[in-house]
Amino acid sequence: MKRVTGVGGVFFKTQDPAATLAWYRTHLGIDSADWGGCVFPWNAEEQPSDTCYTVWSTFPADSPHLAPSDAPFMVNFRVDDLEALVAALNDEGVVVVGNVEKHPNGKFAWILDLDGRKVELWEPAASKGDASS
Repeated sequence: MKRVTGVGGVFFKTQDPAATLAWYRTHLGIDSADWGGCVFPWNAEEQPSDTCYTVWSTFPADSPHLAPSDAPFMVNFRVDDLEALVAALNDEGVVVVGNVEKHPNGKFAWILDLDGRKVELWEPAASKGDASS
């Protein structure tokens, strides 16, 4: 079973999301959407017709989204079979936070790493370019 297949996103807390987004737009050309981040599309070498996405997003400093971790950031990793991976991680004694959630853009689960940082696992929904869609 494959575990992680790539980075799906990077999320971090900031004291002033609007100013932070403006700084990244001005200095790095990252144009954010109203929801507080942006999506970088890319194509996997092994499946060039499959459009993949990496999300970059800010959260207010007091956001509970990264809880129970105290870390000001969270990395999202893409996976192929989320439910099998969560079962394997449970068997290995990894702390799983909450339950697998299904959303239009895929399935999500969260774990805590060795230092208590929250890590998001994401099995993307099939994109329009996928043979399965």
